[in-house]
This record gives sequence, structure tokens and C-alpha cells, in this order.
Amino acid sequence: MRARPRPLRRGIPLRAIAPNAVTALALCSGLTGVRFAIGGEWERAVLMIMIAGALDGIDGQIARMIRGETRFGAELDSLSDAISFGVAPALILYLWSLMYVPKIGWIVALLYAVFCALRLARFNAQIDKADQPRKLAGYLTGIPAPAGAALAMLPIYIWLWSEEPVARSPWIVTPWVAFVGLLMVSSIATYSWKSLRLRRHVRFEALVVLVIALAALVTAPWQTLTVICIGYLATLPFSLRAYRRSLKPQRAAAPQPPVAPPDAS
Repeated sequence: MRARPRPLRRGIPLRAIAPNAVTALALCSGLTGVRFAIGGEWERAVLMIMIAGALDGIDGQIARMIRGETRFGAELDSLSDAISFGVAPALILYLWSLMYVPKIGWIVALLYAVFCALRLARFNAQIDKADQPRKLAGYLTGIPAPAGAALAMLPIYIWLWSEEPVARSPWIVTPWVAFVGLLMVSSIATYSWKSLRLRRHVRFEALVVLVIALAALVTAPWQTLTVICIGYLATLPFSLRAYRRSLKPQRAAAPQPPVAPPDAS
């Protein structure tokens, strides 16, 4: 009697280690931001969240480039985003301003972190669905988690470059953080990289703008981040209008129900 061959053990492919390592680095960066916030080093705390956002933006590109996309990597990426862009910014903002109204501030910090987790859970639940009109049109549903973290910390940017104590007021920071949390779980169609198309004759100009933005981030990071956040908020009405316009051809092409003939009696 022949022995049955042992089933092959399936693990994570070797090519998937690199993007997963980058995702783990993003998670570590977000948690390190909390450590700096506990010590009152606000610039470093914000910088760690920005580094986590940069790492989150390249891990998927690395996975697609080396064909290392796995379900494990997708789940790890969502868990990393929930901590780096949900829990960590909530704790940083609480230690920076919200703690001065401890009850309301903690509730808002909790809501922000929960809303970030809900947005990521909604994304995971729809990742295998074929019928996603916003995704097919190149748009996102609500603002993504990294953008939400960057927007939520807008008062810190303003405080760092202006040293204006009003920017740290919990009565301003509290409603702002709640508003950003609502944007993450909203159904607003927002631009994604897939929806941005550059014409050939403006690609060089776009490269120049990118270089100028990077130079501004190096020389005046907090002022530049403030401008970027305000500019991103300004795009939301345009993205919503552009998505609605993209639905008009689909509605016109949809088959119309048959019209019943008039009653002859």
C-alpha cells in the first residue's frame, strides 16, 4: 500500500516579504509617533505619521511591481492603516489638545479611531465585489485613511509654524477632528490616483510643480502641509461633481422599461 503524499504547505511567497516589511515599517513609524507625543516632541510625532503615510503609499506599488500581492498583505496593510492613521493620530491629538477637555476630547478621539477602522472594514468588505461604481470610475468612497490622518493634524501644522495658541484650543480641534472622522466614513466620491489623467503637453509642467512641492516640503514643511490640506479639501466639491457627471452617460445608456400601450377601451 502506497503512502499518501503529504500536502504541500502553503505559506507567504518569498516575493511578498518586501512589501509586507514596508507595511510593518509604516506600522512601527505610526506607533513611534505616539512615543514622541508622550514626550511632547510634536514635530517628530507628526513626522512619524507622515513617514508612515509615505511608506503606505509605496508598499502597494512594490507589491504590484514584483507581483507580491497577497491576501495576507492586504489584511496586514489594513491593520497597519488602522493603527498608523487611526489610533496614533487620535492619541497624538488627544495628548496635544483634546486632553484639556478630557471627557469630550476622549470621546472625539475614540470616534475618530473607530471611524477610521470602519472605513477600512468597509473597504475590505468590498474588495472582491465586482459592482463598485465609484471604483470602476476611478474614485474612492470617502477620504482615505492617510489623507484623514493628514487632515486631522492640520491644527498642529498651523500651530507649529504660527505658534498661535488659538490653533491648539480644544474647542477648535474637537469639532475639526470629528469632522474629519465623518469625512472618512462618508459616501462622498473623492479623487484617487486612477482618476487623475494628465495630458501629454502638461506632463512636464506637472513634474515642475511636483519638484517645487517637494522643495517646499523640505524648506517649509508645516506651511506646505497646511496649503496641501486646504487644497485637498477644496477638491472635494469638484470630485463629487465630476463623479456625478460620469454617471450621466451610464444612465443614458441604461435600458428603459417598456411602455405599456394605451388602453383602447
